Amino acid sequence: MTRGRLRIYLGAAPGVGKTVKMLQEAHRRRQRGTDVVVGIVETHDRSYTAEQLEGLETVPPQEIRHGGTTLHELDVDAVLRRRPDVVLVDELAHRRVSGPHQRRWEDLDRLLEAGIDVLSTVNVQHLESLNDAVFQITGIRQQETVPDAVVRAADQIELVDMAPEALRRRLAHGHVYPAERVDAALANYFRAGNLSALRELALLWTADRVDEALARYRDDHDIASTWPVRERIVVALTGGPEQETLLRRGARITARGAGGELYAVQVVPDTGLRDVPPESATATRQLVAELGGTMHTVTGSDVGEAILEFARGINASQIIIGASRRTRLQRIFGRGVGDTVVDGSGDIDVLMVTHDLAHSGKRPAISWGGVGRQREIAGWLLATVGLALLTTLLNATGHWHALPLVVLIYLAFTVVTAIVGGIWSGLAAAVLASLVLNWFFAPPTGALTINQPQNVAALVLFLVVAASVASVVHLAARRTAQSVAAEYDSRVLAELTHSLLAVKDPLPELLEQARDIFSTAGAAIVRTTRTGVPGQVVVVSGDVPLTDLDARLSRAPIDDEHQLVLQGDVVDAGRQRLMEAYASVAAAILHRNELARQAAAAAGLAKDNRSRAALLAAVSHDLRTPLSAIKAGVSSLRSTDIQLSPADQRELLETVEGATDRLDGLIENLLDMSRIQSGNITARTDDILVADLFAVTRHSLSTPERVRTWLPDPSLSCLADPGLAERVLANLLENSLRYSPGRQEVVLTGERLGEWVELRVVDRGPGVPQSERTGIFAPFQRYGDSPRGNGVGLGLAVSKGLTEAMDGTLDAEDTPAGGLTMCVRLPVTADTDSTRGATR
Repeated sequence: MTRGRLRIYLGAAPGVGKTVKMLQEAHRRRQRGTDVVVGIVETHDRSYTAEQLEGLETVPPQEIRHGGTTLHELDVDAVLRRRPDVVLVDELAHRRVSGPHQRRWEDLDRLLEAGIDVLSTVNVQHLESLNDAVFQITGIRQQETVPDAVVRAADQIELVDMAPEALRRRLAHGHVYPAERVDAALANYFRAGNLSALRELALLWTADRVDEALARYRDDHDIASTWPVRERIVVALTGGPEQETLLRRGARITARGAGGELYAVQVVPDTGLRDVPPESATATRQLVAELGGTMHTVTGSDVGEAILEFARGINASQIIIGASRRTRLQRIFGRGVGDTVVDGSGDIDVLMVTHDLAHSGKRPAISWGGVGRQREIAGWLLATVGLALLTTLLNATGHWHALPLVVLIYLAFTVVTAIVGGIWSGLAAAVLASLVLNWFFAPPTGALTINQPQNVAALVLFLVVAASVASVVHLAARRTAQSVAAEYDSRVLAELTHSLLAVKDPLPELLEQARDIFSTAGAAIVRTTRTGVPGQVVVVSGDVPLTDLDARLSRAPIDDEHQLVLQGDVVDAGRQRLMEAYASVAAAILHRNELARQAAAAAGLAKDNRSRAALLAAVSHDLRTPLSAIKAGVSSLRSTDIQLSPADQRELLETVEGATDRLDGLIENLLDMSRIQSGNITARTDDILVADLFAVTRHSLSTPERVRTWLPDPSLSCLADPGLAERVLANLLENSLRYSPGRQEVVLTGERLGEWVELRVVDRGPGVPQSERTGIFAPFQRYGDSPRGNGVGLGLAVSKGLTEAMDGTLDAEDTPAGGLTMCVRLPVTADTDSTRGATR
């Protein structure tokens, strides 16, 4: 069976008309004879949307009772039984309240696998990858999200967009929300800046999807030429100091047009060996990231062709490359990378940027060493003393040696010298051997003249072959040594990375491994002072005597403020790169730690901002309610226009008194919460009777007649602050009374359990699900954002804070017969015997 096709209408913001677009498409398909049904469509009480549903068959949705209301959900089984050609599934990010799946988008697979085409909708703020960005823009965290992969997998994505001002006009005219919600929406989520930012997110996200589709099309049709639909700048990096100039020029060109992309590419030879220091590579990656580009590394035997292949692969519009360092004389002997790129660029523009090293003839330094000091000495000894001994031996037995054999013997000796001592001792051996051959073995002997022309040719050829073989042997030995060193470094760094992933604090582990690898007595990461010398130690392993001027220390820069310091034998040049690699890893860890610290600080600031916003909302709304009642009551009492009866006056005075009490309670809770958060609250605990605590608490309640206490042991006592404990129980009881239906009673009990006295406030209200119980103790939160009551959502938060100040705990539990039980545990102070019960 052919899998169904998915078409998604992506809305740039709520209210832009994505559902209407989907319904209009459904009507068009129905007119063409397609069997179209409505699975679920959310009209949000918008009349125009509801009108679009007329004439379309609707599969009856599931009716689910939740929280006293009836909800409608997509009935997947009913749609499968109906088996239409096309089904409409609105609001892809919707969270289901029941069923096998929690999200509506999880039902799509069953429909598509059955061969049913699906038309659906989703807003850009519900895309998972954009959730954090939307939160930063709007200040609202979207709880219903769709993975980007689900939307990207759609066969068709159509963006439904609208100018911010046009959308705000629609909102003001009542076409999006009811009239009572318009002002708040315009002042908050639907601000012009928010809508512009959401629109840009939607356009960029859709453009990326279009770009992916274009890349697939070009691949499927083997299109090699570039299509300049977007400005893509490729900067070819050289590893030299001029690459910073190239990157900044590329960033400026990219910034000239909207949607431009910057790519930095560095070519590594097929051998995998490169001489770019780790700290240079790290700095380059940081610069590329700061300029908004991406760093890429490719391999190839021809640098120019590798650059061109990469540029064609990403559909680049321009390549930026530095002007060649080669002089005119050097260019006679070979083409440069720039020439290759220009000749093969085709329809890709190439910009060659001049720099300080252009045409200077300076090439990156080539290290011809690498064999070690001892082998170099041995090579020179062979080239001099060894050559003299060999010549003496051959002269002693020279009566049976012909010149060709002697030439081969000296050639073999030159090769051995090059293998042992490197290129320079090998070349010296070749030159000296040619002179020795001429003096001792080529007629006439004892002179540097040669009688026979073939001997001249033999000696010249010997010198060329000996020098060439020595160079090749040395290069092979050098490459082998580099390969072994690179393999060792890679293995060490791989083991380091693997071990660092398993530890919580990676810096000490990194230093421990550095001590083992480099066989040093100590390793440390230190801050660098302004003079460049090591200063304060950040992390240390072993002994690193920074103050000892005679100590042997090896240093590698980590960043502008830190150094990696090793104590012991100085690290030789061959292992300096590995030390620099360790420093690069340390730099990454320090950078990650700094980002984590900044993120934690930002999270703290965000939490404080949310608390301030909630406090302002509470002060502006909840505190205003009792003030309004007080003002209205006092104004009525002072009015001379109407005559109030004594009963009316008493009622108004009671209203004023009640509102004053509520206002006093709200302010007291706010002050308590402020003291709790600042840590300025101190509990003066004492041994108090639970019975007295219950009596004082009931007396302070607004409806004490609805509270029934049950205390098995009237002599039960606990260790608590009397005032704070009374505040805790009063807050809990008032909260339970507020949510208990009708005039139903709330039960207050007290018992001893081990080393704790457990005080319980039991109600028969709607209760709170297990997943929501942690949130009800957060400041300025009411379960379900319920508007019931006059509080600001601080009662439970204050109660929990005051309980913990008395070294107690406060938790929420289920009431067995339905409802919620708040359990306060306070320390026991004396042994009591539960011998009798009392009921009030």
